[in-house]
Amino acid sequence: MMRIAVIGQSVFGLEVYKELRKEGHTIVGVFTIPDKDGKADPLGAEAEKDGVNVFKFPRWRLKGKGIPEVVQVYKATGAELNVMPFCSQFIPMEVIDHPAHGSIIYHPSLLPRHRGASAINWTLIHGDKKGGFTVFWADDGLDTGPILLQRECDVEPDDTVNTIYKRFLFPEGVKGTVDAVRLIAAGNAPKIVQPEEGATYEGIQKKDNAKIDWNQSAQALHNWIRGNDKVPGAWAEVDGQKVTFYGSSLLDSGATAIGQPLEIPGASQPGLVTKAGLMLFGNDGKTLLVKNLQFKDGKMIAAARYFSSGSSASVELTEEEKAFAEQMRGVWKSILTNVDAIEDSTDFFKSGAASMDVVRLVEEVKLRASGCQLQNEDVYMNTTFQDFIQMCVRKLRGEDDEEELVVDYVEKNINNMTIRMPHQLFINGEFVDAEGGKTYKTINPTDGTAICDVSLAQASDVDRAVAAAKEAFEEGEWGKINPRDRGRLLYKLADLMEEHQEELATIESMDSGAVYTLALKTHVGMSIQTFRYFAGWCDKIQGCTIPINQARPNRNLTFTKKEPIGVCAIVIPWNYPLMMLAWKTAACLAAGNTVVLKPAQVTPLTAVKFAELAARAGFPKGVINILPGSGALVGQRLSDHPDVRKLGFTGSTEIGKHIMKSCAVSNVKKVSLELGGKSPLIIFSDCDMDKAVRMGMSAVFFNKGENCIAAGRLFVEENIHDQYVKRVVEEVKKMKIGDPLDRSTDHGPQNHKAHLDKLVEYCQTGVREGATLVCGGKQVSRPGFFFEPTIFTDVQDHMFIAIEESFGPVMILSKFKSGDVDEVLRRANATEYGLASGVFTRDISKALYVSEKLNAGTVFVNTYNKTDVAAPFGGFKQSGFGKDLGQEALNEYLKTKAVTVEY
Repeated sequence: MMRIAVIGQSVFGLEVYKELRKEGHTIVGVFTIPDKDGKADPLGAEAEKDGVNVFKFPRWRLKGKGIPEVVQVYKATGAELNVMPFCSQFIPMEVIDHPAHGSIIYHPSLLPRHRGASAINWTLIHGDKKGGFTVFWADDGLDTGPILLQRECDVEPDDTVNTIYKRFLFPEGVKGTVDAVRLIAAGNAPKIVQPEEGATYEGIQKKDNAKIDWNQSAQALHNWIRGNDKVPGAWAEVDGQKVTFYGSSLLDSGATAIGQPLEIPGASQPGLVTKAGLMLFGNDGKTLLVKNLQFKDGKMIAAARYFSSGSSASVELTEEEKAFAEQMRGVWKSILTNVDAIEDSTDFFKSGAASMDVVRLVEEVKLRASGCQLQNEDVYMNTTFQDFIQMCVRKLRGEDDEEELVVDYVEKNINNMTIRMPHQLFINGEFVDAEGGKTYKTINPTDGTAICDVSLAQASDVDRAVAAAKEAFEEGEWGKINPRDRGRLLYKLADLMEEHQEELATIESMDSGAVYTLALKTHVGMSIQTFRYFAGWCDKIQGCTIPINQARPNRNLTFTKKEPIGVCAIVIPWNYPLMMLAWKTAACLAAGNTVVLKPAQVTPLTAVKFAELAARAGFPKGVINILPGSGALVGQRLSDHPDVRKLGFTGSTEIGKHIMKSCAVSNVKKVSLELGGKSPLIIFSDCDMDKAVRMGMSAVFFNKGENCIAAGRLFVEENIHDQYVKRVVEEVKKMKIGDPLDRSTDHGPQNHKAHLDKLVEYCQTGVREGATLVCGGKQVSRPGFFFEPTIFTDVQDHMFIAIEESFGPVMILSKFKSGDVDEVLRRANATEYGLASGVFTRDISKALYVSEKLNAGTVFVNTYNKTDVAAPFGGFKQSGFGKDLGQEALNEYLKTKAVTVEY
């Protein structure tokens, strides 16, 4: 062990001092700076408690020479080594060279780079990818002495002086300095001469030379701001006054935001005050974000509040409001008993408040100001005393009323009611026109006439919607409310949908051709059930604890957390416009994400009506965004967008493959796909014939055959084949084709003209290939897009109609040999699709065997189309992957984080 003099100051010096004492070294003296305002430096204060001799010389040398009296006091300690962990004073060389082992000093850079007192600043300003510290043999203050020890770390993209110091330079620096002493004690300490190659020396960063030069790239601006954060602070002239910028982060390429322009002299373009902060632009067009601003008088504000708070003091309170504020200051003091005084900057939660304290605070406000009705969320969003009082005052003055939702309705008197349909894009809580005012007409398939003009989203609209969703997720109220309150909003939305169910079903029927009674029960009814089901999951999303191997004597706790992914894009098809929205959006929102949804271009109206109901339910701005538009433009931009972290898609396999590729190339975003199907239905001779006929009809013709799990091919055992065909033909002839709003209609129009034409061509192909067209196969002779329910028999495995999905009211029938279960299973599985399947038999053993062997995500036994919100739904093979509905659907919109704690 050695006799050591510690020369330095600060908490860093204190920690080195404590560790050296733990190592068993004798600290013969601590030399630190004089007390400031009557307060001792932490190093000196601790040493005095320990009874160690403490010396507080204001200076060590005069005119470059050591002060004799000071040097004599030092030499009297008999130190064998000087350790200078953080030293701001100039130490004479006669002191540095005096001990037998010399002197070592800590420096926060990888010498010879960044010699000088502002080394950390310049590491960041220069954008170094590596940082670190050096313990070197002290010289005359030029940081040029031989190197004893160095350790490096990665510099994170958004590191500041504070973060890199706290994360690495401080804790590892303390360890490194002590390790250097160990090497000296063991006689193994190297002395590596510093090379001059790569050596740099930059001056001390002072406020005067920290002014921002705006004629730089976004990366260089970011480096300058973070390299001066918190001291001395990078600044610029804004609105005629000096403003200092703190909390910089680079934004992803192509990031956009909604905000108010702020002119900044010398900048390549105006900044943008957004909900997330102040967006700034480099001369390369790329962007960075600044969180906080400080004005010359010392006041600091969130950059997002620049125009609301400005550089002046908060809004002046009346005498009555001041009295209320003082009452509340007393309430805060009674809750935060460990706080000496409640200042304007006191943070409710950082000072120790918990959820019960929020409830108490809300009730205390009600007692003192009945006109100020607070929600718990109001406290969570206004955590400092000043913000809390300002919020209360706004409520008392009636200045916080929510903006009225402005909706430009298209109204129609139809189905014995007046329906009111929004028709614009829904972005950031507002109905807005698309860029350039672009629109298209959505068509009523019953008669082929236009229902109304709908806004046609452009790429810039996608960027705006994603930016709004990102702000809502990262900075807004949505990311802060507790899961149970999130569930409350979903329940409220379901209630509103139920209140408007007849209107929604009418819009759905008119826009998609769905029979009204089916739209009411399934399209809308199951949508409501889906939101209620997932509302109940919001506060039940849980991780787990995991036993891991522990290296004794360490003890570890490992647990997982389920967290929302972020901004999710959802692209849905036209066959169940509202229900497909609900299946994906409800799980997405329950998990805590925000969403940008593209409805099918031909069926947008229930989606934009849903947006209105979501706004009226109280969903914060930006959480839900709806963009009618083309898949090639809107869907593609969502797939490519760097800020979208998950995409859920239902549609064709061909488009699904393209989306998957785009998502991989863009940013490896998570994807779930529900794609095409050719679902086999096997009917054995021992079935309940009545049920098999009834359910077989439903399996094919439900929702006009525009059903992703429709039975695309029926395999009927040969000894009942002819009877089965006869029965289904009889049932088809009973079906009433007509106006979907007529309650007696069984079969409405196909969704749109292009799909009708595809069905006609599909059936013509079947006839050409030799299949027997028993009935149907052509367009109905009436206005609109009606197609006859169709039955084909004698369909061979090689035929087009046996392989490809019709997605329409076309029954494809094939025989199989009696008793040959494995052969029919081989034929049923001989498809690249695997969405659904079915089997009809009274033999439970056969049913279970077949259901086990069928390669599909859903198997129906003696039933069909029986989906439920609690049962997972999704396919195998080229029918996609991922699940909608049930608990499993939540996992599509969550990410799992593992945390290990050593204790």
